[in-house]
Amino acid sequence: MLNNLIIPEGYKPAIDLKQTEKAIKLIKDFFQLNLSDELNLDRVTAPLFVLKGTGINDDLNGIEKPVSFSIKDMKGREAEIVQSLAKWKRMMLADYNIEHGNGIYTDMNAIRPDEILDNLHSLYVDQWDWERVISEEERTLDFLKLIVRKIYSVIYKTELFIFDNYPLIKPVLPEEIIFIHSEKLYELYPDIPPAERENKAAEKYGAVFIIGIGNNLPDGKPHDGRAPDYDDWTTETKSGYKGLNGDIVVWNPVLGNAFELSSMGIRVDKIALLKQLEITGAMERTKLMFHKRLLNGELPLSIGGGIGQSRLCMFYLRKAHIGEVQASVWSNEIVEGCKENRIELM
Repeated sequence: MLNNLIIPEGYKPAIDLKQTEKAIKLIKDFFQLNLSDELNLDRVTAPLFVLKGTGINDDLNGIEKPVSFSIKDMKGREAEIVQSLAKWKRMMLADYNIEHGNGIYTDMNAIRPDEILDNLHSLYVDQWDWERVISEEERTLDFLKLIVRKIYSVIYKTELFIFDNYPLIKPVLPEEIIFIHSEKLYELYPDIPPAERENKAAEKYGAVFIIGIGNNLPDGKPHDGRAPDYDDWTTETKSGYKGLNGDIVVWNPVLGNAFELSSMGIRVDKIALLKQLEITGAMERTKLMFHKRLLNGELPLSIGGGIGQSRLCMFYLRKAHIGEVQASVWSNEIVEGCKENRIELM
């Protein structure tokens, strides 16, 4: 470990930079086509920034500060670079009159200046953001698992596609994904932090969906943070555990750790929204545009999430650093450390 940089022993890229650029396009074209077919999604155009004070931007863990700027031609009104499109997509389902069982997806490009830079985290975030209309009857853990399996089937199929085109890159993903609740993980490994619990599960199963991200565990802390106004992390399921959301996590053989590819979930209804705003002390958000529309019944029930584009490319191409598959900026220490260890940053 060197300044948050993991250096895999004896690392050598499976393909060079020029081949990598071609492979990235192959992955993105193949994946998004199959994802849209599997989930019945149509592509839409997304904003790079939204107006401040509307409640549309993603608050992530609630502590990250978005990049903002004033708009000269709008009397200095503030706009923010998106951190994700979790809430914007749900409004688009309503505005585009998307029917039940159908949805949308888009290319989301974000800047997250508060990220701690390492092998997996960059200031620049690129992902497929998707959202699909569901019914009241589909707000269940069983339906969440159904959609997760559909997404994982695309993840699995894409790895085989890459193997067909680059035979040196051997497939490692299991055919099926395993489901485990964050509370169950806590019960199994109460004495280690959440990241280490994920390592245990991912190494054992190869691919897991960790359910229930955001609600407090028995130690009074969540497995990981979630904003209170998109994923439903408080509704109790038949198992007695809480949460209708989660993360798709796989085992990364290059870095030797758990590797998150997607965060997703069934979205809050009116009841869950008010409950989660109260838990997080954020009831003032009920006055914002997005929250008013939700509480007034103007937005459909939905399920949605984000799937990391650079994360997927990094995993499929067996890269040691996300900077090998995307252009961003890095500290001098990271740049030099990568250069000394055959990690070629774009």
